[in-house]
Amino acid sequence: MVAWLWSRSTDSEFVLRFEDLDTNIAKPEHYASQAEDLEAIGITWDGAPLNQTDRSKAYDLALNTLTERDLVYPCFCSRREIREAAQAPNGPSQSGHYPGTCRELGSSQRARRAQETGRPPALRFRGNGEIRSFDDLFVGPFAAPTDDFVIRRGDGAMAYNLVVVVDDAFQGVDLVVRADDLLDSTPRQILIAEALDLATPAFAHVPLVLNTEGLRLAKRDGAVTLPDRIERGETVQDVVSFLAHSLGLAEEGERVTTHDLIDRFDPSLLPHEPLVLPPSML
Repeated sequence: MVAWLWSRSTDSEFVLRFEDLDTNIAKPEHYASQAEDLEAIGITWDGAPLNQTDRSKAYDLALNTLTERDLVYPCFCSRREIREAAQAPNGPSQSGHYPGTCRELGSSQRARRAQETGRPPALRFRGNGEIRSFDDLFVGPFAAPTDDFVIRRGDGAMAYNLVVVVDDAFQGVDLVVRADDLLDSTPRQILIAEALDLATPAFAHVPLVLNTEGLRLAKRDGAVTLPDRIERGETVQDVVSFLAHSLGLAEEGERVTTHDLIDRFDPSLLPHEPLVLPPSML
């Protein structure tokens, strides 16, 4: 809702994208129901939705460009090996960051690692610890170093950080509004965009909705989807009004529609703390 309001309040287009590359969990019926839910609460989009499963050629082309520019290398490390390297006395300063084990391997060393592991390598982008900074429109100035991160998994699936950069450029996105759990990923995406000679959009990262344990709200927590809330006896307007109040755009108990909020929308009114839903609401 925040992304849509930010877009419509500035007379900008709003595009819809289905990030459906993981075919183990992404099913067409899921995205159809999500589109229906968005329309039900009054959120519309411009143009046809984009499905990432239709964009493999574009991702391959981007990966080829990065490879030709010597910005990509194969990595044979398992998650366990990376975790153990991080725990070593001279491991990377930030837990979870890749220590660069495979970065400078020669061709014979890579062949030996491939034989030892018996699995296809992932491909990593040479972040080399470079710091990328940007001014987030909601969070403010942010900077972080970029380790050598995966852009194609060992099973051949393209990674999020690569595909969103390619798709943002393709769809002409000039502002990305999303949850702040992706804030740390943004310097990586800026680095990829620079490497591909693509324009970098502006970013606004807003707080998530959490459960009482401080974790991102998920279906396992209870009634978190629109059909779930309706089954509990709520109406679409009940849901929209609650969301509007949680964003500081409506009084508690005030009945509003999504379109009522366009003229009210002001990013400075948005809360900087996550919304925590108690079990009684789920």
